[in-house]
Amino acid sequence: MARIWRRTFVWRFPGIPAPALWPALADTGRWNEAAGIPKHAIAEVEQPDGTVHFMAETRHMGLRLAWREIPVEWVDGQWFRHCRAFSTGPFRSLCATLTLEDDGTGGATGHYLVEITAANLLGTLGLATVVFPVIRRLFTRLADDAREWAAGHAERAYNPPPQRLSAAAETRLHAMLERMEASPNGHGLAKRLADWMLTAQEIDLMRIRPLGLAEAWQAPPRHVVEMCLQGVADGLLELRWDLLCPRCRGAKLTVTALDHLPRDAHCGACNIDYGRDFARNVELTFHPAAAVREVIDGEFCLFGPMTTPHVKLQITVPPGSQRTVTAALDPGDYRLRTLEVGGETDISYTGGPFPTIIAGGGTVTPEPPENGAGQVVLINNERSERTLIVESRAWVGNALTAHDVTTSQAFRDLFTDQLLRPGDEVDISQVTLMFTDLKDSTAFYERVGDVAAYGLVDRHFALLAGVVRDHHGAIVKTIGDAVMAAFVHPDDATRAALAVQAEVRRFNDDAGEQALIIKIGLHTGACIAVTLNERLDYFGSMVNLAARLQGQSAGADIVLSEPLATDPTVTPIIAAHHPTTETAAIKGFDTPIAFQRIRCDRTAA
Repeated sequence: MARIWRRTFVWRFPGIPAPALWPALADTGRWNEAAGIPKHAIAEVEQPDGTVHFMAETRHMGLRLAWREIPVEWVDGQWFRHCRAFSTGPFRSLCATLTLEDDGTGGATGHYLVEITAANLLGTLGLATVVFPVIRRLFTRLADDAREWAAGHAERAYNPPPQRLSAAAETRLHAMLERMEASPNGHGLAKRLADWMLTAQEIDLMRIRPLGLAEAWQAPPRHVVEMCLQGVADGLLELRWDLLCPRCRGAKLTVTALDHLPRDAHCGACNIDYGRDFARNVELTFHPAAAVREVIDGEFCLFGPMTTPHVKLQITVPPGSQRTVTAALDPGDYRLRTLEVGGETDISYTGGPFPTIIAGGGTVTPEPPENGAGQVVLINNERSERTLIVESRAWVGNALTAHDVTTSQAFRDLFTDQLLRPGDEVDISQVTLMFTDLKDSTAFYERVGDVAAYGLVDRHFALLAGVVRDHHGAIVKTIGDAVMAAFVHPDDATRAALAVQAEVRRFNDDAGEQALIIKIGLHTGACIAVTLNERLDYFGSMVNLAARLQGQSAGADIVLSEPLATDPTVTPIIAAHHPTTETAAIKGFDTPIAFQRIRCDRTAA
């Protein structure tokens, strides 16, 4: 039997608890990049029993390496074990196990065990002489970097050497940043983005998530999104649409245009087919333009605890076997499933002993706990190995969904060519639409004259566009003097409508008369998104009702559908405006429609 070479490295982190260290030490992809381990390509090979093997290949130090990625095991915040089984190269196998333990004084101790089996004489000689000294020196430096970051002394855990640009590239970059900041979308963030792109790890740049940047920078999310969109228009970035797997949240299919986005995809990691949902699993991400920084696609580590931070426990159990692990899970909503294809079960855990998790019959079920609190029992009754997973359902990623971005005014202004294929349609589970129109516009034109009226109406469109954008919405289209705007969130739309009427009152005060009277109708619900008249538009009975409700407006008021008015995020907003409930017969609908009205003129109570 081949010898297994083992070394354990011990790192002490006085005053730094394990949860503060875990995000850096358990981020295996970021760690591998910082260690200089090259990117590799992954091939997904389905097995006869329905499982999937992940085969990787790369070159390092002149050697061709090929291996099978074994699914990483971990308990969140406590330990992970990562193994590779090689078919080509000087080693037969390599395993790394990190364990973080409380040191009893508010700090933590890390034990990093490296186990390697040689495949040939070169591997044996390397293990006997240079491999472990190199690992000790390199990994100790990375542990020190993680310590500095966890202690708040460094902005990032691992800092690669900054990219150096040629004089010509510097000039081009400066011009890009000037254009971005001269636009309405720079928000003073363009240089910060460029500086970050030139100093960040590649793993951060393969898929730039603007909402994640906004959180890290403590900047308004809309500003960062708009800045990234402008960056694409000005050549700093490229955009990509990712179709995410609903189970592992990995991007299994990527395109550069909406009209290339298919309806369905396959995830090899989960071995499932899945469809697209604009509001859930179609994400817009960004990538540096090659002229600024070339980032080659590839994996530093396919699996790892921080790749799927919502997974709190991932343990492999042999067929017909049982494993018990120590894991203190917080109360909350969890999903129990396997990494392999199969069923899943959602549970609400209130504390105490965690349910026993049983894989069998193609699904995963919870049973009354067999052990006390702080331990989880996992049983595999299947005929082949299963990797059992406990994932938090409360986890929300920093994904900018297609639904989010297509209701952004900056996106609609900058990317008029990003459309769905003709005949394609996308279900939208919820969107809030606002329709506005000028009251008695014909009489208004006659009263003030065509030239003056045109100027006032043009200013009114600018007013509406500004308010809608400030409230995270987008103008979908104008129809004569009417406007249709879309919002992801009902409360944003409601605040926008109130702001429109407030701005119109100020507008009229400046004009010295009641120059404009605006009618507004709001509704929320499901519809479909389509390409219509060379723009992304919405279609369905929900859209028709929103437009009809605007027709119920008397002017200087807001008409809200019952589903919108009773939304829990909207009710507190409108309560102070004393809405009244009415019912009316509306064209195109068989039964009378109930709605609520808010008066926004100065006679309102």
